[in-house]
Amino acid sequence: MKSVHRETGDLTGRVVVITGGGRGIGHTTATQLAAAGARVVLGDLDLPTVTEAATSVGHGTVGAKLDVTSRESWGEFLDATAAVGPIDVLINNAGIMPIGRFLDEDDAISRAVLDVNVLGCGLGMKMVVPGMIERGGGHVVNVASAVGRLPLADGASYSASKAAVIAMSEAVRDELADDGIDISVILPTAVETALAAGIAHAKGVKHLAPEDVARSIVGVVRRPRAETWVPRSGGFMVAASAVLPRNVRLGLQRLVSADTVLSSADRTARVTYEQELRRKIGRD
Repeated sequence: MKSVHRETGDLTGRVVVITGGGRGIGHTTATQLAAAGARVVLGDLDLPTVTEAATSVGHGTVGAKLDVTSRESWGEFLDATAAVGPIDVLINNAGIMPIGRFLDEDDAISRAVLDVNVLGCGLGMKMVVPGMIERGGGHVVNVASAVGRLPLADGASYSASKAAVIAMSEAVRDELADDGIDISVILPTAVETALAAGIAHAKGVKHLAPEDVARSIVGVVRRPRAETWVPRSGGFMVAASAVLPRNVRLGLQRLVSADTVLSSADRTARVTYEQELRRKIGRD
């Protein structure tokens, strides 16, 4: 049986957990959801940042430390935030994006991308969805990326991780079809956040603001859909390119400079993000 919330799209009182909620898309989504009446819980590896984010969002938003790659950390996070109420919606937003030539990528970096972006997403579902099933319904929103459908050079590990999130979401959606659980995937193009600092623009492809992606996520929370592109035109472009011969597709990518979006990134602009990433995974 569908809940009243799902029938009306009403967010009032719904408990929403957002991973990677300390900044960027997670923080912005929290702001929009809380303003719409949801009760929001933010998880992030950086406790001071997520605590500050929760305070800035207001409306009773709670922030707590969360390492999405650790079952123990998930357990502590869920215990610490249990007073907010049973979770209605899980938004798996936490992710990292190192860029560079794959053959030169530190093994620890490759491992961290898969651990955070793929296994972290999966572990979130394993820890939260069973409770949803017991209560008769729930919704998971997994934030993937356009590169999960259209991989880019100098972003091999990141592209692979987002492709895995898409495939995992589709498989789990089928597994839970009879359990009242919705699984949605969000596929944004480039977003102006610290994660995408210094990334070049493909011709004709506008970088999104976090607010653009947040609005799409909120819309999907209101009305669950299997897959949502941000912007919507991105889905049409990828679908069209998929039916083209490879040499034609590559030619079109070169024409709009999509083939060098990551390789031509401003490395100076990415120094702060890359240093913080290496520090967090212990490679600094």
